[in-house]
Amino acid sequence: MKLNTKTLSLLAVISVGMLACTKDAKDVNQEEISSETLTKITNHGFGTSTVERTDGGYLVEGDILLTEEFLNTAPGGNYLRIANDEQYRTTNLVTGLPRTITVSISSMLPVSYVAALDEALARYNAQNLQLTFTRVSAGGDIDIVKGGGNYLASAGFPSGGQPYGQVKVNSRAIGNQPLGTVATILAHEIGHCIGFRHTDYMNRAYSCGGAAANEGASSVGAVHIPGTPTGPDSGSWMLSCIGSGQNRPFNNNDRTALGYLY
Repeated sequence: MKLNTKTLSLLAVISVGMLACTKDAKDVNQEEISSETLTKITNHGFGTSTVERTDGGYLVEGDILLTEEFLNTAPGGNYLRIANDEQYRTTNLVTGLPRTITVSISSMLPVSYVAALDEALARYNAQNLQLTFTRVSAGGDIDIVKGGGNYLASAGFPSGGQPYGQVKVNSRAIGNQPLGTVATILAHEIGHCIGFRHTDYMNRAYSCGGAAANEGASSVGAVHIPGTPTGPDSGSWMLSCIGSGQNRPFNNNDRTALGYLY
């Protein structure tokens, strides 16, 4: 997630009062990133117009970290794209179900974020999934840590059947947002950690405004989840952007997606 001069962003900062995981889409100096790496990113189903080199790998779509380990795996699942706005997952999921995933949060973040994390985890646990989330004091399977840079928060995808282990949160960029908004941001990033892509990855303008931005160049790695809608879903917790002060608990389509996978 990033911030621009006009708005905050959960996924992409595009218009006044919007939160997004990234700044306005901008071309990155790709001469600093090898063509081999860009090809790997494309083969996994992600666009390369906003790639940033960062600690641990490459940041795409504003808040998704692709590690070298992930990029070096063979893309799987030659699934067809069915429509533009639906729930999508990656080809990497958490395995070994049922299981408990522990989540810890850094003391470097505002103390109010603990309550926001508890709310985010409660939203997942209320779905009676085969994944149960519990907060621990330190060393969680997913660790919520303080981050900086040009995003509000970022996370990666599962690897080897394990959830992605870290969510970086830029509390300075998020600012004085209410608990429900912070809980939505954390739930969104945890969604990436367990394998969810952006609901509107095919047209980020749907939730962010501005020009249409396709976050994925192929259908590999963007697998439609059966039972979710083929039209726009304005309330999904995995939309690319969120309005300042907005709270997005799981809607019916989100619950269908979570139940189908877990």
